[in-house]
Amino acid sequence: MSHLRLLRSRRVGPVTYARLLAEHRSATGALDALPQIARNAGVPDYQVCPIGVVRGELKAGRAAKARLVFKGEPDFPRALADIDDAPVMLWMIGVASVLQRPMVALVGARNASSLGTRMARKLAQELGEAGFTVVSGLARGVDAAAHDGSLSTGTVAVVAGGVDVIYPAENANLAQKITKNGLRVSDQPIGLHPHARHFVARNRIISGMAQATIVVEAAAKSGSLITARRALDQGRDVLAVPGHPFDARASGCNMLIRDGAILVRSAHDVLDHLGDPTAIAPKLPLEPVPQPRGLRETALLHADILDRLSPAPMAEDQLIRSLGAAPTAIAPLLMDLELDGKVIRQAGGILARAN
Repeated sequence: MSHLRLLRSRRVGPVTYARLLAEHRSATGALDALPQIARNAGVPDYQVCPIGVVRGELKAGRAAKARLVFKGEPDFPRALADIDDAPVMLWMIGVASVLQRPMVALVGARNASSLGTRMARKLAQELGEAGFTVVSGLARGVDAAAHDGSLSTGTVAVVAGGVDVIYPAENANLAQKITKNGLRVSDQPIGLHPHARHFVARNRIISGMAQATIVVEAAAKSGSLITARRALDQGRDVLAVPGHPFDARASGCNMLIRDGAILVRSAHDVLDHLGDPTAIAPKLPLEPVPQPRGLRETALLHADILDRLSPAPMAEDQLIRSLGAAPTAIAPLLMDLELDGKVIRQAGGILARAN
């Protein structure tokens, strides 16, 4: 809880969070030091995030059936963890196993043409069938078509606001479908309605999760080009679908190709460039959606978890293996125990039983 409280404090982003932990060796130490650090920087009345705010976020996350996954924990996307400004944590709703497959991002214009959405849907479908997980931003236009085309194989929607807030509202039904075989993720607080700056921050997660970003229709100045530039900065491949020079929606893609992006005419061009995804990681079965438990069964599982924990730190994945259950089944139980103050979560997927 201290880690989330530190992250939610004013002026603390991923980079500052990492520096504070390195300097003070614990989230509690960093929280204690923050007011003085702020005073030294000319902010005399600085207050850290109240513990009640964090408790409220955790409670709201539980109500939304979302999981909180910190960097270093088993379900945190490995590729995303490697970027310089990787988020400290992600809220997730859905099936986390789709993160274990190779991922490609597919983004483009919100006001996409019918040809653009058809191309995005077909690319997503064929790349999903080939073994990739398709990542996009749940916006209207190309993003929505990409998610729709890869629903059956599993897709990841990175949202700009809280993971429980669907924007635009017209994609609410699509968002629900995504979580049946795929995942919605966000690094923003539960319940947050997005502003413009959140979309820019969201883009680095889309490109950071994937080994390549494919752009289908994008104007010369657009969020999709920002995503492509972030992909290049992160050392990832950029591919683009060409368009007619007279169509402003294709000008960004044509510029990317001019500057060295791989030209994409079909999924075969993507596969020729990236290779067979099943050679990188085999297709994994999708985790079943956990069924509701009775109160007695839940109480027995709570007791079993507490029996296996002690004040000595224990890795979450080690606990899950010892329980012999799926991570998606255990995560809500751990959150219940954390909210009750019976379990303490530390950075890097470490758990301990409270004294």
